[in-house]
Amino acid sequence: MVSRSRTTAQRTPKPRIALALAGGGPLGAIYEIGALCALDEALDGIDFTQLDHYVGVSAGGFIAAFLANGMRPHELCHNFIDNDRPLAQGEERLDNFDPAWLMRPAVGEFVRRSIMLPGLLASAVWRATVQRKSLVSAIELLGPALPTGIFSSEEVHLRMAQMFSRSGRTNDFRELRSRLTLVATHLDSGEAAPFGQPGWDHVPISRAVQASAALPGLFPPVEIDEQYYVDGALKKTLHATVALEEGVDLMLCLNPLVPFNAMQARSDVMQRGLPLEKQFIPRIADGGLPGVLSQTFRSMIHSRMELGMKHYERTYPDTDILLIEPDHRDPELYMANTFSYSQRRAIAEHAYQQTRSMLRSRKTTLSAKLGKHGITINGAVLDDPKRHLVLPSKPASRLGVAVMQLQEVMDDLESSLHALSKA
Repeated sequence: MVSRSRTTAQRTPKPRIALALAGGGPLGAIYEIGALCALDEALDGIDFTQLDHYVGVSAGGFIAAFLANGMRPHELCHNFIDNDRPLAQGEERLDNFDPAWLMRPAVGEFVRRSIMLPGLLASAVWRATVQRKSLVSAIELLGPALPTGIFSSEEVHLRMAQMFSRSGRTNDFRELRSRLTLVATHLDSGEAAPFGQPGWDHVPISRAVQASAALPGLFPPVEIDEQYYVDGALKKTLHATVALEEGVDLMLCLNPLVPFNAMQARSDVMQRGLPLEKQFIPRIADGGLPGVLSQTFRSMIHSRMELGMKHYERTYPDTDILLIEPDHRDPELYMANTFSYSQRRAIAEHAYQQTRSMLRSRKTTLSAKLGKHGITINGAVLDDPKRHLVLPSKPASRLGVAVMQLQEVMDDLESSLHALSKA
């Protein structure tokens, strides 16, 4: 494996580019793969397996680990999304991702907690009867007997360790050619744990991915060096600061989860002269408690990320920062099940096409920002209507194509005017 140390002469001409990937469950990982495939095709002058620094959180850590190991976005798609398709020449077939890896009961956790139950139950009875304490006070004593997670994520570590043991790949942060930081949260202190950074790089990459994605309540905390770690998103959404502090010229950020703006979505449909019944736009409350909780969670993490992005722009004015995320008016991604794997092809294709549309609609401002770093937008690739990632889409009507193109031109103009007003 090639050492990541490079001479100054080799690094000087190249712009320093970093990529930060946020979490979002299986849905988030699928969106990020689709978006990365679109970026990989449309942006000339950038190699997503040769970036200077990768920062991954939760599901984003899964993607970042493979990119840092030299797997291209389309290879990720062919292995984990469109995994029934024959591989192209030069591509490698890994073990097919199986959602059953994430659905195995945390038997060890259940056993450890059940052993505590008799003693805790006796203490609760003593408190309620002899000490005449309230029933609620007695029940509180049973808390330690509750499992900290329902499913085991150990299989994720084992499978990824097996994949990274192949020739040309590594499960050791120190052997990578690029920097890789996978952020988890230290459970006892609440502080970020940047696996891959000095002092944290002895931990296997596969174990760091497992820790970064250990969503509390769903998976038990991951024990590493007698300490416990959970999902890195508890502290921050992106953790791009890890790369920004080391100095980069261009910071690319992918965030798959955004709150859904149903009001704006309805307004857009009506402005295009389409009846609402032909394009279902859900109301948040119609989804019941799951819909309300989903919107609440998305809004909370997104508002936190927005504050972080403003902080990045103020603190690192010499770095160009580009955020890529879904359209807030898009009902399709909002209605998709965050933990669904069966919808992977449709979601990946949707993310791919939506990212292509974003690049077209912001082409003027993005070309100026990316051009400074030797990256150009390939207009011929973006304008090719026959390009698809995993699914052939229904042919759009001429009117539909014209409306979409008009919307993209208007978005591009609005983006340019906004950039001018900021300047």
